Amino acid sequence: MHPPDVPAAEHAQPLFRLRGIGRVYGRGAAAVHALRGVDLDLFLGEVVVVLGPSGSGKSTLLNILGGLDAPSSGTIEFEGRPLEAADERALGEYRRRHVGFVFQFYNLIPSLTAAENIQLVTDIADDPMPAEEALAQLGLGGRGGSFPAQLSGGEQQRVAIARALAKRPRVLLCDEPTGALDLATGVRVLEALMQANRRSGSLSLIVTHNSDMARLGDRVIRFADGVIRSIETNAQRAEPAELRW
Repeated sequence: MHPPDVPAAEHAQPLFRLRGIGRVYGRGAAAVHALRGVDLDLFLGEVVVVLGPSGSGKSTLLNILGGLDAPSSGTIEFEGRPLEAADERALGEYRRRHVGFVFQFYNLIPSLTAAENIQLVTDIADDPMPAEEALAQLGLGGRGGSFPAQLSGGEQQRVAIARALAKRPRVLLCDEPTGALDLATGVRVLEALMQANRRSGSLSLIVTHNSDMARLGDRVIRFADGVIRSIETNAQRAEPAELRW
């Protein structure tokens, strides 16, 4: 196991505490060990970049943190409360109240406007941000009446980020958020994510295969073969405009 790393605020209580997390798919000779004994603490306010090749375990980690998957072994605590044994109802409540997801593909409903796509989430949130306010924070003020087909790829991704942020989540989980975008559009999306992190103080976790994105994070976690190979701390976060891919 890799010992848990601790950010500068070393006396802060972790938002997540993972110990010995394993995830196995299948059985016997066909079993795939997606995660093997992962130990990790994650804290409010930080940006964490998770790097690794396909199949390294990084997306499995994100799915477990988001309550979309359950570990096969080990313990995971959120704000001191165990998640690994929670039933589907409890996990649904956890996702609804605390987690925002941003995926590589925007998952917008084509027949709904940008604002209506966001309202699907805010209608079930405890203390949501108005859809137009969320869009304005992402530089899309006045576009709430536009349908996805009337928006560029980068604009659709920013709508997806606005949808996640409108819940005011404690946790923002981003799986390859720029994977389908060109450099210029990807930079705009990353700028929106960084601004959102500064405004909300949430934990923002970005899963990517793009090694240059490591410079965006407060910490960088490198995965291989289901194991954390290293955890590095950046003295200073880079700005998205400084990246190349």
